[in-house]
Amino acid sequence: MIIERVGVVGAGLMGSGIAEVSARAGADVIVVEASEEAAKAGQARIEKSLDRAVRGGKLEASEQVAILDRLQFSADLEAMADRELVVEAIIENENAKTGVFRRLDDIVESDDAILASNTSSIPIMKVAMATRRPENVIGIHFFNPVPVLHLVELVTSLHTSDTTIARAEAFSGEQLGKRVIMSQDRAGFIVNALLIPYILSAVRMFESGFASKEDIDQGMVTGCAHPMGPLALADLIGLDTTKAVAESLYEEFKEQLYAPPPLLARMCEAGLLGRKSGRGFYDYSR
Repeated sequence: MIIERVGVVGAGLMGSGIAEVSARAGADVIVVEASEEAAKAGQARIEKSLDRAVRGGKLEASEQVAILDRLQFSADLEAMADRELVVEAIIENENAKTGVFRRLDDIVESDDAILASNTSSIPIMKVAMATRRPENVIGIHFFNPVPVLHLVELVTSLHTSDTTIARAEAFSGEQLGKRVIMSQDRAGFIVNALLIPYILSAVRMFESGFASKEDIDQGMVTGCAHPMGPLALADLIGLDTTKAVAESLYEEFKEQLYAPPPLLARMCEAGLLGRKSGRGFYDYSR
């Protein structure tokens, strides 16, 4: 059951986090990005995260060196050829993801290799059917920040085999030490199907002028013991990702509560994407 060779496609916030926790668990990890520059940025993100862990006393310096030795970075998807597990963690776009899975199907050599998606909303069947081995495809949905949050959603399609499920569960739960929950293959899965309507309601409330963003967030933090208010959480997730998940949910269920509010669309068009762009509902540039 032990998976020793892991591939991660995408070195953004999620991809770099998945690569880090996999390397910390002892796996040999190759991270592939679209360009050398993006790969270097992902490497720097992981190094910064490990530096914080060392400074915080959660990681020994010698362990940091060993973890970095288990990580390789590339701009060539062909580097995934010998992997036992490949996790796709690129942008939340169905066409982009199916394109990656189509290529991985040609590149990854082992017939037993697991091809996983970290998608937060797109049904797994859609990416699975881009391959000739849908029984090996599963959703392994991590949560941001991956090194900190312990939850993983495993999402199985109608084709996912029992062997794939068992291996993915063992990797997520036993090797990585995550808390695993199982979801059926519907847009949004468990967490986002509940979370996104809540965030969209907060955006509509702010958009209507009913309450300030500060009061909306403080109401949920202080009144409901949430660690973060819904608008600050949207900034952390990324407003573009929030919008993409909402669109996937709306496409699947055609329910108004999943429809992205106009303000969310305008902010994405303006490049106000939250923490990653320096400004969203709040300003992070200072």
